[in-house]
Amino acid sequence: MHEHGHIHGHHHHDHQVKAMGGVLIVSIIINMVYVIVEAGTGFWSGSLGLISDAGHNLGDIFTLMLALIAFKLSTTHSSKRYTYGYRKASVLISLLNAILLLAAVGAIVSEAVRNLASPDMRSLDGTLISITAGIGIIVNGITTWMLSRGDKNDINTRGAFLHMLADTLVSVAVVFSGIVIRFTGFTMIDPILSLVVALVILITAWKLLAQSFRMSIDAVPDNIDVDDICTSIATCEGVKDVHHIHIWPISTTEVALTAHVVVDELGTSPALVSSIKDMLKDKGVQHSTIEVEISGTECPDKECN
Repeated sequence: MHEHGHIHGHHHHDHQVKAMGGVLIVSIIINMVYVIVEAGTGFWSGSLGLISDAGHNLGDIFTLMLALIAFKLSTTHSSKRYTYGYRKASVLISLLNAILLLAAVGAIVSEAVRNLASPDMRSLDGTLISITAGIGIIVNGITTWMLSRGDKNDINTRGAFLHMLADTLVSVAVVFSGIVIRFTGFTMIDPILSLVVALVILITAWKLLAQSFRMSIDAVPDNIDVDDICTSIATCEGVKDVHHIHIWPISTTEVALTAHVVVDELGTSPALVSSIKDMLKDKGVQHSTIEVEISGTECPDKECN
């Protein structure tokens, strides 16, 4: 006997996606304006720190655009060929985003090393650098605050949030660089801090890459505790055993599960299955398929996973 359950909250999910889409659009616009200002100032003043930060911010704009696309794809409906719609594409987008971030790290490190080996002796305007980066703290800070209100369990939202948080910290570092140059004339601080920027981005990108890769091969999402779910199902009244549990991400925001549940009497299964589904929704599993088996007829393999 098979019971299939789907969460009845798609309208709520669509509303969340629409609201987050608005946040992302506003974030893209204000960051694009800042990137133009920062890059222009960087080239005019000769600041590698501003130029590299502008390049990374441009990458973040692309990240925000990808996140926006991912959110739109997460609401697509199923078809005969794509029974989950295009929701899985949101995971692939997060993987692409992480790869692009690693490429950005390589570019920043390469330029910083080149400048350390053959420093540009032009005088850098520390005051201008600090003012421009100070504006960046405000822009990145506002964007980070807006993204912090999104779903932390969604890897694209969390990835965008972490990137913008890192950018805020990077802007603080560039302000510090400008102050040092202004009062000491130590221009080497600029490429040195560029390497620090690269390290911050690398840490963020590596975590995102690892999580995105795991989700792309249908690993259990990080926010799901398999042992807790096994125990919770097994301790439901009427359940004798639970086995063949499989959990995988449908998208960056939705999780699916299949499981075999052993009971004493088949007549108790409808209410039992309904209660199990409600419990699973509370634990972050939106789509569940429960196969009910009568005690003594189940498969010999009773491993939970």
